[in-house]
Amino acid sequence: MIYKILWVAFLSTFEIYAAIASGLAFKLSPNTICITTLVGGFTGVFIAAFLGEKIKHFIAKYKKPKPPKENSSKDQLMRKLWDLYGVVGIGFVGTLIIGAPASIGIGYSFGVHPKQLLKWCLIAVFIRSIVYTYFFDFIIHLF
Repeated sequence: MIYKILWVAFLSTFEIYAAIASGLAFKLSPNTICITTLVGGFTGVFIAAFLGEKIKHFIAKYKKPKPPKENSSKDQLMRKLWDLYGVVGIGFVGTLIIGAPASIGIGYSFGVHPKQLLKWCLIAVFIRSIVYTYFFDFIIHLF
């Protein structure tokens, strides 16, 4: 049982959907899954926020620099989204859609300090863990 809980916590540091699905497949209670995904999600946010700069420098050592390219339509779209929604959009909405570590990475690319994203990512992880866990449990019990 403890290994199942640890596995769900580990998965939720990166991908909450897989963590919830595996917790339901392991026949864990929704309360256990919710608490475990909260702990794992918060851990993932803190790892990305506080170790992100070190990870970025480590990757930069081995990555070859790309030649600068002209403004493409993707760059313009990302800039437009950033201008419209700012830190809240990247931190909250990005975490709900793609996950907290990826949202913090996107924030890095826009030059945002990760501690600014921390509050919004934690709020989104809290909401996402509770809503998705009980929603998926409800769907499974429907059928």
